Amino acid sequence: MVDSRSYAFEGTEPTVDESAAVSRDATLVGDVRVEADASVWPGVVCRGDIGPVRIGRETHVGDNATIHASELADRVMVGHGAVLNEATVEEGALVGFNATINTGSTVGSGSVVAAGTVVPDEYEIPPSSFVRGVPAEITPLEETTIDAEELFETFSTGDYTNLAGRHKELFE
Repeated sequence: MVDSRSYAFEGTEPTVDESAAVSRDATLVGDVRVEADASVWPGVVCRGDIGPVRIGRETHVGDNATIHASELADRVMVGHGAVLNEATVEEGALVGFNATINTGSTVGSGSVVAAGTVVPDEYEIPPSSFVRGVPAEITPLEETTIDAEELFETFSTGDYTNLAGRHKELFE
């Protein structure tokens, strides 16, 4: 289940729900809470030192992502190599590969942040938005050719829950 590198920081230890899958090659430091049916993949670093890290139910954090003092709601997908620093990601949002969400920014529910996007400090992304670019530019999803339902089905959090179960060697 959880054989990750977990470390206390100033008296606070990470907590992981028994149904969550945390790779033994992930690092959890301090005030980190991983909720039910979430998955944290190899190389992920979650550091809850200057603020808590919350990984919501059925939320999945892809390989080599860095989550520092950030809150991820339920059913969020974070792609490989993403960086979130003191950010909030609301329910059902998807953060693409190697995207960066900077200090104090919020990704609204049901939004999609494209791969490689850089979201500046204190940026508010409204719900159901498509965000891309360096720096990020916002487009309402209904003004794009993106089929959000199809995209979320492709990257379904349920599929990642099942996939984590099939990768037992990573999570035991």
